[in-house]
Amino acid sequence: MAPKVAVVGHVEWVEFARVPHVPVAGEILHASDFFAVPAGGGPVTAVQLLKLAGECTFFTALGDDELGHQTEQGLRDLGLRVEARFRPTAQRRAFTYLDDQGERTITVMGERLGPGGDEDLPWDDLAGYDAVYFTAGDPAALRRARAAHVVVAALRAKAVLLEAGVRLDAVIGSSRDAGEVYEPIEPPPGVVVLTESSAGGSWSADDGRTGRWQPVPPPGSPADAYGCGDSFAGGLTYGLGAGMTIEGALELGAVCGAVCATGHGPYEHQHTLA
Repeated sequence: MAPKVAVVGHVEWVEFARVPHVPVAGEILHASDFFAVPAGGGPVTAVQLLKLAGECTFFTALGDDELGHQTEQGLRDLGLRVEARFRPTAQRRAFTYLDDQGERTITVMGERLGPGGDEDLPWDDLAGYDAVYFTAGDPAALRRARAAHVVVAALRAKAVLLEAGVRLDAVIGSSRDAGEVYEPIEPPPGVVVLTESSAGGSWSADDGRTGRWQPVPPPGSPADAYGCGDSFAGGLTYGLGAGMTIEGALELGAVCGAVCATGHGPYEHQHTLA
């Protein structure tokens, strides 16, 4: 049976434009394609988990404006079970260039919203979940998420991880992004995973084991990099929730990231176990 999975995190309403290159100052470009969807680390990981497990619950907070309600409907349209609370603020949004070199360039606008552990959400249900991935929320939300069997967290939320004081089964960061470099967390997480983009990455466990994983070639022509890292996180979280070894879970994560690279935007191509 597939593990029962959830994501606790944030969401942006993201507008995408496909362009030959990111415009320089004063330049005018015409986009060959443009579209908009709910995206960011929370939804992209959640949809990847959905495509692996068959269903996924997303705990989040949204702006109580027209765009926030549009975002909620967009999340449901993606197939997620949404548990959200609306805040008296504008919905966070972003604009992303997808260029012919396959890179994504992102501008984010607005406050990063995450759910609160004291908000009226079905937190108690998480005790029956096999795995939860955490990207945003207050320390109380992370403590509520800890009721799940496995909890994986993004190092981008390191301030919350440091304050919450709960043991995490894994944390995911980047050795190439100053905002995601690992700093000691108490209690120490079971595994620290540091990605290196298309070069794979490294991991270290609290029992002294270390290792690397190699990148997986995309199963088709690369399109763009948006969502690859978050799809990787979804594969890793699913694998650990399903009882895989860290090596097996990392391999699944690498496959998920490679498949996502062949689609335009985050959701066109994501790995399934079908």
